[in-house]
Amino acid sequence: MGGAALSLYIAGVIDSKQLLAGFGNESVAIVAALYVLAGAADATGAFEGLTTRILGGAKPGRSRSELIRVCVPSAGASAFIANTPLVAMLAPRVIRWCRRTGRSPSRYLMPLSYAVILGGSMTMIGTSVNLFVNDLIAKAGLGRLGIFAITGIGVPLAVGCIALMVLVGPRLLRDRATPGDEVTGLEREFTIEMTVAANSTLAGSSIGEAGLRNLDGVFLVEVERAGKLIAAVGPDELLAVGDRLVFVGNLERVVDLQRMSGLVSAEARHFDDLARNPKRQFVEAVVGADSPLVGTSLKAAGFRRRYGAAVVAIHRSSGRMGGKLGDVRLRAGDVLLVLAGPDFGQRFRQHRDFAMVAPLNQDRPIRREHSAVVEVALLALVLLAGTGLVGLLQVSLVIAFALVLAKVVTFEDARRFISTNILLLMATSFALGLAVDKSGLASVIARLVVNAAAPLGNYGLLVAVLLASLIITEVVSNLAAAALMFPIAVAIAAQAGCSPLPFAVTIIFGATLSFLTPIGYQTNTMVWTMGSYRYTDFARLGIPLTVFVLAVTPLLVPVFFPFS
Repeated sequence: MGGAALSLYIAGVIDSKQLLAGFGNESVAIVAALYVLAGAADATGAFEGLTTRILGGAKPGRSRSELIRVCVPSAGASAFIANTPLVAMLAPRVIRWCRRTGRSPSRYLMPLSYAVILGGSMTMIGTSVNLFVNDLIAKAGLGRLGIFAITGIGVPLAVGCIALMVLVGPRLLRDRATPGDEVTGLEREFTIEMTVAANSTLAGSSIGEAGLRNLDGVFLVEVERAGKLIAAVGPDELLAVGDRLVFVGNLERVVDLQRMSGLVSAEARHFDDLARNPKRQFVEAVVGADSPLVGTSLKAAGFRRRYGAAVVAIHRSSGRMGGKLGDVRLRAGDVLLVLAGPDFGQRFRQHRDFAMVAPLNQDRPIRREHSAVVEVALLALVLLAGTGLVGLLQVSLVIAFALVLAKVVTFEDARRFISTNILLLMATSFALGLAVDKSGLASVIARLVVNAAAPLGNYGLLVAVLLASLIITEVVSNLAAAALMFPIAVAIAAQAGCSPLPFAVTIIFGATLSFLTPIGYQTNTMVWTMGSYRYTDFARLGIPLTVFVLAVTPLLVPVFFPFS
């Protein structure tokens, strides 16, 4: 997109002001701020308990109800959180739920992406395309649309498409093995201890109801309650606050347990200042042959005091270990999963106590101590921006900066959360739209469309604009499709003697509702790899959704945005 904009500038189609117009646009700043908020929600586990309760356990033959539990809340959240960061936040949670319940992620990730796309079409802040087109509408002198201006159109589309997915999805979707599934059984087994938290919703539930019976990749070995050991844990065993649960599983699944709502690490009492360090991380440390740790236990060695870190799991190549982790006598070669500060690796990488120290390249430790702050921030965004008390630009930027200043997330985290590719794509797309308009290309295309669709009337013109937008967004990015189609749609309205608003609004849905390919929308591309989908899998489920959108959207738009 940058190359295209630069070429048009060099050719003299647009000037320097038009080339750089997008970089001063407020929608770019809003999307960046929303990325920070969504990233903070994932890092702190905000709404994790709600997500866990919504997904619940998994029972045979309940695929349709499970799809509803995945799609409906995701679509609702997407109305107020930008799509790409929302999928980045939700997809790992769905994958972890699938792992715990033995489900294939490919059954749920594509519907998740589609539901988020549909939810984003319910408000003017749901997607970057909505914000982008709203700016184009304002610059065209048509006034800026309110946050709920398209809700009457977006909600019926979302409800209809989600109902279609629930109805036909289980038949059209295929089980696809993810790369991680292909090596199951070859991983190292770690032993980890978790405790049922004081305010846990798991207390009073059975092992089966809590979803801890048939976890994928991790096994519940024993439960200790008030000094009594329950070795053969049945599915009907009731959980109580303070229960110590011992799990054995591969490293990735063990790390997943740290994010499971209602459970906390049995070593949490040793975290103290680590819990306040936003830069804490998981590190693997191998006990060296000459280490003073050999032959002693974590408790006896004063591991927390000596190293300023806490061990949350241990792997031993010779087999499983018995007893509490703190009392296990360590051996040379034991691999410790350590929760530590950012300087642990630098301090002990060449230390004789450890043969190897390496940070994990996986999810960072969840920072639940700030989850309530992020939840309040998100609700404040919806309330203040939705009611119009404060502008979306102001409230989103203030919240993003406040999260960094309050050290809920670090500045490095905030930079990592923001997708610079998306922001640059938005900024350079403005130049392409201006070029289509200024060069006269929009008028030429509009004349062709009007002549072809004139016998079908204004509704036929709307269908033509929608269809063209749907096709273009599958070939180029959704922002580029909106940038190309907006001046064409305005020109079509002018030549047909209609208000340009219904045509401009139609572009929002045409450029956003991409269901046919994995490259038509960013969230589709994200889940493409996560779910190990084939390219044609998207069209299999996407064709009925696209037909529904083509049939319903032109009927709904004029109801809320009349032709005259």
